[in-house]
Amino acid sequence: MSAPESYKFQGWLGKSPEAVNGKMEWGEYEPKKWTEDDVDIEISHCGICGSDLHTLKSGWGPTPYPCVVGHEIVGKAVRVGANVKHVKVGDRVGVGAQSRTCQKSTCPACSNDLESYCGELLVNTYGSDYPNGEGKSYGGYADYNRANGHWVFKIPDEIDSAAVAPMLCGGITMYSPLKRNGCGPGKTVGIIGVGGLGHFGILFAKALGADKVIGISRKADKREDALKLGADEYIATDDDKDWANNNRRTMDLIVSTVSHSKMPLNDYLGLLKVRGTLIQVGAPDGGELPPVNAFQLILNGIKLGGSMTGSPSEIREMLQLAAEKKIQPWIQERPLKDANQAIVDMEEGKARYRYVLVNENFGKH
Repeated sequence: MSAPESYKFQGWLGKSPEAVNGKMEWGEYEPKKWTEDDVDIEISHCGICGSDLHTLKSGWGPTPYPCVVGHEIVGKAVRVGANVKHVKVGDRVGVGAQSRTCQKSTCPACSNDLESYCGELLVNTYGSDYPNGEGKSYGGYADYNRANGHWVFKIPDEIDSAAVAPMLCGGITMYSPLKRNGCGPGKTVGIIGVGGLGHFGILFAKALGADKVIGISRKADKREDALKLGADEYIATDDDKDWANNNRRTMDLIVSTVSHSKMPLNDYLGLLKVRGTLIQVGAPDGGELPPVNAFQLILNGIKLGGSMTGSPSEIREMLQLAAEKKIQPWIQERPLKDANQAIVDMEEGKARYRYVLVNENFGKH
């Protein structure tokens, strides 16, 4: 296929906040205007990310309905713009949470391998407006996706399509802060929240060579899973007596995936060694975190920071590491036609640990 008229852009449209309750509607939509910087992808797989649920219900601000969510996209390139040199028609490719940045040499983010923080032009894979009247971005709960080629990645042959899909947002959201904050030999790393993001944290912390990885979650019922994923220890904050004192100053780096405004943040900070770092990646509706005690930061000399996804070079690096280390996320495949039930199940916390939608038309490619 080489012409846009050869195929229709159809997907699961969220038309109001009620969509998150399993009320998306299948329909046709107009993709962004084609440019020679773009790639069209015939979607075979798309991971379900917590961001999809927040967006469907306008949890992070008003969503520009109608919206097709999904930014863990894998499929086949069926149309490639003349300006795109690293991808050809027929390649297996993927797209993550971003699909356009300014890419200017004068941009402090784009010129320093921090493109996911671009302050001049950041177009998310869904729910964003492209510049110059090119139209709106639509995501991967669909048959096709159109994205800027700079954010389209060739998938290593060693990784299965269903397994790689959730790496393109969930995986890189954990890989980037681990790598940038020194995860590796000699380090003890804590991962707060053993779920869709957190299980990637355990997998990548081990792959990066951390001496000890500690899973942290509320209940003891995830202890066995965390250890099977590769964690060396596990803390259940609801069930382990005096966990905060018993584990005080034991960790060099903590990545928190928890997205709750009442999480015990000061207790988590107390787990850090002197000069340790806690990076927050979980984003609650409204963005509100618990108050932080200044003395908790000052007296331990610790840092509290945040992280988004990652740059194109980090995504390629992550994919190569996943191929070399044979990283296998815990996924459950769901038919694209059952996307409404899948997001309801995701909202109810039933995923172990990521759902991946498989397009009935293209999922066997």
